[in-house]
Amino acid sequence: MNVGLPSFLLLAGIVFSIAIVGIFLNRRNLIVLLMCIELMLLAVNFNFIAFGRWLGDLNGQVFVFFILTVAAAESAIGLAILVVLFRERRSINVENLDTMRG
Repeated sequence: MNVGLPSFLLLAGIVFSIAIVGIFLNRRNLIVLLMCIELMLLAVNFNFIAFGRWLGDLNGQVFVFFILTVAAAESAIGLAILVVLFRERRSINVENLDTMRG
């Protein structure tokens, strides 16, 4: 059984759609918003790998490593900011983060 390009593109589209729905439906929890952004990056990675495999070119797969590096840095920085906000405000509710203090 051979899995073709349309199957991978369908999977990437479903994962990206789940991430979009997660962002629009849940605007309260910052952790869920960060996870939805990671799901978006995962869907893009699926597309790069699928097209790289379909075209027989390694450039898409190499580019995925750069995206994974950026995603890991984004997760680490985002979680560090989240910990600092929770220590100060005792909440990770996005609606309570609209004011900034200097």
